[in-house]
Amino acid sequence: MSACSPGRGTARPGPTSSTSPVTSEFVTSPTTVPSAPSTTSAPFNPATPYITPNDRFYRIDTSIEAPQVDAATWSMTVEGLVDRPLTLSYADLLARPQVKRTITLACVSNYVGGLLVGNAEWEGVLLADVLREAGVQDSAEQVFTTSVDGWTCGFPVAAALDGRDALIALRINGEPLPAEHGYPVRLVVPGLYGYVSATKWLSSIRLTTWEEESFWIRVGWSREGPIKTQCRIDLPRSGTEIDVGPTMIAGVAWAPHTGVAKVEVQIDNGEWIEAELGDEDLDDAWRLWRLPWTATPGSHLLRARTTDKTGVTQTDQPAPPEPDGATGYPTRGFRVVDRTAR
Repeated sequence: MSACSPGRGTARPGPTSSTSPVTSEFVTSPTTVPSAPSTTSAPFNPATPYITPNDRFYRIDTSIEAPQVDAATWSMTVEGLVDRPLTLSYADLLARPQVKRTITLACVSNYVGGLLVGNAEWEGVLLADVLREAGVQDSAEQVFTTSVDGWTCGFPVAAALDGRDALIALRINGEPLPAEHGYPVRLVVPGLYGYVSATKWLSSIRLTTWEEESFWIRVGWSREGPIKTQCRIDLPRSGTEIDVGPTMIAGVAWAPHTGVAKVEVQIDNGEWIEAELGDEDLDDAWRLWRLPWTATPGSHLLRARTTDKTGVTQTDQPAPPEPDGATGYPTRGFRVVDRTAR
């Protein structure tokens, strides 16, 4: 079963290809950008909380029903091109040092400006520690993982051992993983799309070579799957009417495993204006952004773009999700009306 998927409702339709992770999987996502909880002070981004609630976190699965796994009898193996194969129970993992990291996950099927992305606090065991205990052999090229229902994915060994906080995750946002998000155990790898890394209901980790192809690679999707630098416009909402006067343009941006340096907004083909970024600045997590604006009457079009901490700005060239993730600038059209005009 695939590892990327959001809360309730139906996501934007995916590519028309019969081999698309969207068109051939069960998808749930918010039909609109969720509103942040009410607070005594205005939230930084009124449309999107920094941490995505569990029931709003996206999901894409290869079957409608999530596997029901008994943690008391569950175990996982670490095998293949390793010196010391391991078998680990749920209790074994709980007994190991637990780390908590805020990490943004994104689905390769996400269209530019889409909702198949979320940010959560994940807690579990560092994958690198387990792999070093097993002793990865020099000939290993791929971390190949399998779920309890036979779904497979794989990513480069280097991505597990290069210092990023890849997790064998047991908890999300302070709670045990819900069944639909992979209970009892899943993988979370910063900087990689879910289709190559984020196996839910994990049953085995096998170190192997690239000769072994996983579920989506066999049907033509890119092998390595690094998440592309992107942003999304949440406010104003698309196709809506807003009042003249002070308003807030707002959204989120992500550049895992590099980090967001800045977000810029263009209004009606004008100059690019740098937006204000939220205080949370973690390379593996998204950043909230906003731009105060005095809205003038008429129809308007916004564009936005993100620059990562290496100085690279996301491309403006549009491309569909297949085979390695959509590209282009998100846009937002809306109308401003003067309701006091006679």
